[in-house]
Order: sequence, then C-alpha cells, then structure tokens
Amino acid sequence: MSIKSIAAKIFARIIAKQTIKWVSDPINTQQNVFEQLISNASNTKFGADHSFGAIKSHSDFVKNVPIRDYEELKPYVEQVVAGKENVLWPGKPLYFAKTSGTTSGVKYIPITKESIKNQVDASRNAILNYIHETGNSDFVDGKMIFLQGSPEMVEKNGIKVGRLSGISAHYVPNYLQKNRLPSWETNCIEDWETKVNAIVDETVKEDMTVIAGIPSWVQMYFEKLKDNQGKKVGELFKNFQLFIYGGVNYEPYRAKFEELIGRKVDSIELFPASEGFFAYQNSQQEKGMLLLLNSGIFYEFVKVSDFLEGTINRITIEAVELDVDYAMIISTNAGLWAYNLGDTIRFVSLKPFKVIVSGRIKHFISAFGEHVIAKEVEQAMQEAIETTGARVNEFTVAPQITPEGEELPFHEWLVEFEEIPENLTKFIEVIDASLQKQNSYYFDLIDGKILQTLKVTKIKKGGFQDYMKSVGKLGGQNKVQRLGNDRKVADALRKFQIQQ
Repeated sequence: MSIKSIAAKIFARIIAKQTIKWVSDPINTQQNVFEQLISNASNTKFGADHSFGAIKSHSDFVKNVPIRDYEELKPYVEQVVAGKENVLWPGKPLYFAKTSGTTSGVKYIPITKESIKNQVDASRNAILNYIHETGNSDFVDGKMIFLQGSPEMVEKNGIKVGRLSGISAHYVPNYLQKNRLPSWETNCIEDWETKVNAIVDETVKEDMTVIAGIPSWVQMYFEKLKDNQGKKVGELFKNFQLFIYGGVNYEPYRAKFEELIGRKVDSIELFPASEGFFAYQNSQQEKGMLLLLNSGIFYEFVKVSDFLEGTINRITIEAVELDVDYAMIISTNAGLWAYNLGDTIRFVSLKPFKVIVSGRIKHFISAFGEHVIAKEVEQAMQEAIETTGARVNEFTVAPQITPEGEELPFHEWLVEFEEIPENLTKFIEVIDASLQKQNSYYFDLIDGKILQTLKVTKIKKGGFQDYMKSVGKLGGQNKVQRLGNDRKVADALRKFQIQQ
C-alpha cells in the first residue's frame, strides 16, 4: 500500500467523523445555515429589497422572498454581470457558470469563493466517504479521467466565465494532478467527437482506475475504446475500480455498461449543478444520496402535485415525507434566493436524509392530466429491460395527442436499442403495467379508454447522438431530455427512426 493510499484512508476517517456530526443534528444544521445566509446577505441589494434585517424565521422568509426561477431572478443577475457589487451576495462572484436555458437563453449562474469551496469539498468528500466505507483506496495510485467541458474561460467585467466542469478543473488538488487525465490541451478541444477520440489516444495505454462523467457520454468513450482495441474496457483497464457519475439515472445504462466493461465495478452517484452540490451516494449497500445540509445551501420543498396545480406550500427539512416528489427550492452562499432549481427529488430515507432525483419540474407528461414524471418512466424502462433482456442505449417519451384516423391518443416511447427484445409486445406490456401501477392518473386514463397503450418507435443506433449533435448539444454536461409535455424532441428524433 502506497503512502498516498494510506493518507487517503486517514483523511477519509477524519471526514467521516465530521459528516457524522452534522448528519446527527440535521435540523439545527439547516437552521444555522439559514441564519448565516440571511446575516451575510443582509446588506446586499437583494437583502435590502427583501427586508433581510426583519427576517427572524422561515415564515418571515416565505413572506418576504417569493420563489423565483432564473428568468425571474435575472434582473439581479444582470446587475452582477454588469459588474455591480453587493447585489445578491457580498462583493462580486469569482465566476459565472455559463449554461444554456430553454426559456432564458444563456444563463449566468454566480459562483462565489464560499460556494466553490463547498462544491470542491463535496466532490472530494464523496470519494473519501467511499474509501471509508469500503476500505478501498488503491485506486488513488492509478490514473483518473473526468469527461467534462473545456476548462477555458473568458472574463466579463472582472468575473471569469466558463462551464461548471471547466471551472472545477482548476481546483483539482496538486496530489491528484499527476494522476489526472486528459491533458489540458485535450480537455480544451470543443468538438466532442474530436475530443473523445483524443481522450482514447491518451488513455488507451494508461492504468485507468477511476472514470467519471455523464453516463451517455462515458458510454461513447467506452464504445470508442472497444472499437479501437477490440477489447472490453475491464480487460483493457485491469485496475478500473470506480465509476463516478451524475446528471442522469444510471440504471437504464447499467446493463450496457456492464457489457462494455465485461464486469461489475463500484459506482458513486453525485448530484451537482452549477447552482450547488446537493448530494452524493454515501453507501454502496443502500439506495439514495446523502443530502448535504451543511454546505452553504438552505433547502425548501414543495410537493410536485401541489406545484403543478399552483399551490405553493413551502416546507423545510423537518417536514418532508418519504416517497413524495418535491420541487427543490434553494437559497445559497452564491446569492440564489428561494431559487427553483427545476429538479424534483424524492426522499428514500429520513435518518439520514437521503434523496433520489425523480425528474425535472418542467420535464413531465401531463397532456391528459396524468402527471407522469421521469422517475416513473425510468422505473418502467428498468423493469422492461430486466424482464425481457433488452439493452437500451437511450430513450425519451412524448405524448401523441392527434394520432392518425380514429386512434386514441398515446404516449410514444422513442427508444434506441442496443439489443431489441425478442418479444417487443412483452416489452411494451411491462412498461405500461409499471406506469399504471406507479401512476393512478395514467391507470385511470388507460382504464377509461382516454389513452391507448403506449407505442415504441425504434431509433437507429447512434440516433440520439446524431440528434444531440444536430442541436449543438453533443457531449459535455448536456443530457437528453427524458420526457416532455410536447413533441419538440420527439419530432426531431423521428428523422433518425428505423424505417419499418
């Protein structure tokens, strides 16, 4: 065992003790975060506009600070972008994480010196927690790769602007720099296909032990490795031990990954975003991710069912329930206040507070009042894969409101199969039965013959990548929209369908 490996275990033990301390006192931990945020921002423009000096409780905060999404917070953000200080948080942010929004165009998410520290600490602690739980630290001596966007940044009124993954690349600790791939030059390549090919060239002969990234793009990397060498990834990288991912549910990809790797490897799920690092998987044995209650973020929750109906009842951590889908509302030490993140979560444990990501508040199907969310379609797909032996590379779901002739409306599943099930009818039946079991509204619509059983449209191999490339979102932190209430994505994908 190397000195680095021994040191990692010692550090992991220290972090585990610190984690236990705040996990054992979650309510007070969140209350302290809330009070610190309000106090620190009381003299800002936003704090003055919302009477932070008079806020003594959560109920005061609810009265003074309405829930906002990016578009509604944009007038304040634009002041920060213009170079003004003390607008949302004291001073100026260190960075803007530049993202593309569907309604707001380019979004500039502020990142402060306080919030970037929380981001970096959380990603580090996720790995240290794994080391403490499993006792496995040998991987720290091998090479690690993080498939991400370019680390290059520009400057806007004294504030650096870049992608979150690129910003994070500047905070890799010195003791990991020699282990980290790809090279700076390769990481700066903008064209994703060119970049992945260059990463393959740089890593194919290395002792890769940790690989991280969004599953769909890591899959592309694995496929190119296999094509390049004619070997499974696990044979090529004999010491590959750990896959770290976030952004999407891994389960629909798991069977394909295990086929590409040739064996099982441990994995750690993360829940990061430009707006903050919210949770990480803290157990290889239990479901869910530990919600980070001590990381400069104050959480509020609104039931998705209420949110969609316009009823806004904001609760804090002590009032949440198991197995209920909530819209997550955050206030942060980057100056986001009662901010609607857009993600929906579900608590799978209350001791400690652990969550899974169930979808996006704007990504659902309710064309007929069914309120189907991403977690439900992903669960249904997983059951169909396990039952029929199908392998799926990617999929999305959309309503078909105006089918041809006298047909009833239906949900269309656009699926890129790696391996088409022998019995496609069974595949469809399992999905439909799962959705009816999970979602009573969907059951009623099928039972009442408002909807007919879903239909599957087969997309050619590589079709989703071709689609993402056609809309300028191939690679990096971009993710395929899992479902939508309109047919924008579905209709664009139809040009890549397999003709019957």
